Amino acid sequence: MYPSSLGRPFNALWFGTGAANLGDGMALFVLPLLAIAADASPGGVAAVTAALTLAWPVFGLHAGWIVDRVDRRLLLTGVNLVRALILTALTAGHLTGALSLPLILAAAVLLGVAETLVDTALTSTIPMVVQPTGRSSANARIEGTVNVTNQLAGPPLAGLLAGITLALATGASAALYALAVAGLALMTLRRRAPATHATSGNVVAGFRYLWRQPVVRTLTLFTAVMNIPWAVATALLVVYAVTPGPLGLSTAQYGLVLTAMAVGGLLASAVVEPLRRRFGVTRLLIADAAGTVLLVAPVAFGGPAWTVAAGAVIAGAGSSVWRILVATIRQNLSPPDLLGRVYSASRVLSWGVIPASAAMAGLGAELWGVRAVFALATALAVAILAAFIPYALRTDLSTAISPVIPPAVPPDVSPDENRQTRTLRSPTC
Repeated sequence: MYPSSLGRPFNALWFGTGAANLGDGMALFVLPLLAIAADASPGGVAAVTAALTLAWPVFGLHAGWIVDRVDRRLLLTGVNLVRALILTALTAGHLTGALSLPLILAAAVLLGVAETLVDTALTSTIPMVVQPTGRSSANARIEGTVNVTNQLAGPPLAGLLAGITLALATGASAALYALAVAGLALMTLRRRAPATHATSGNVVAGFRYLWRQPVVRTLTLFTAVMNIPWAVATALLVVYAVTPGPLGLSTAQYGLVLTAMAVGGLLASAVVEPLRRRFGVTRLLIADAAGTVLLVAPVAFGGPAWTVAAGAVIAGAGSSVWRILVATIRQNLSPPDLLGRVYSASRVLSWGVIPASAAMAGLGAELWGVRAVFALATALAVAILAAFIPYALRTDLSTAISPVIPPAVPPDVSPDENRQTRTLRSPTC
């Protein structure tokens, strides 16, 4: 379980993250309902979801550049205030009958951009409030909090309030963003060293550094290809599981499967530190790659409902472990003044495959059937596991978590960037 306090600055960041993510979970649930209330067509409702996902591939690299150049506490505060204002405006529009689909789409795009800024600033702020020895624990706490607030508590709470009135759900989301601002006001950050010429460059500087850093680059690429089976499951599992699909689950039963997956991620985030000390980073990351196979294989082989649910729970747990450890590795192997851009570059690469993969999965399901697409996803997941095992065994990934060994400097890095990198005493992600 989680150890003792990591200090007041982290606790303030932790509280703000929890409040904002609860607001996120509620807002993402209620926005499609607002579109329906505004008499949007099914295509219009789907467009709201698409608008929420556009920001990472379009704006992600710019978000990293912004985060690396401004005060991160002020950025987190300002973006959460903007999100509170957006939800307040949606509330007022619904109450006055002035809400329309274009306004909801505009709000969705702005909320998506806000997410890129907040997520990038969050992972880049942790090294400024937590020493290297505590970063894995800090990332685990953040991951667990996101699982609880965004996935477990947010949607059902929004559904409960929306059952009374949609305005109550959107208004509560706005209030939670404002509460996050109050928590962040208590956070103090260590002063950053002035940016060197090498690390104060343009938007793509983080991408260049990521590509030259062999461990971060390789883990980012593995994350990207592992997201392809995940995109298949996200797009098609509901079709297979819910009546009239082969499993014949009700929507409530399918909701329990997704809840169980989130619970698996929550429990994993709570015990990742003792697991890391007991089994090591390499074994845990290999286990997560195996969990991706279990996410899609039960459907491919026509397994009963309990195998599909068990695979989802194991995959959810492994996904949390992967995100925590890889985030710690990235944080410790990246220069502080480039961390925002390195994170956003890795997110653009690893998340950029999801929309296209989901679309191809839908097309494949139309042509060959759902199980055939899951069979292809399973074959890919097995191939990823087969490739990752030898890489993980020959690469001492545990040193990327250790607070003792300094990070390796990739080739072709300028002397200024080299000096900046060596100020990091621990390689973590």
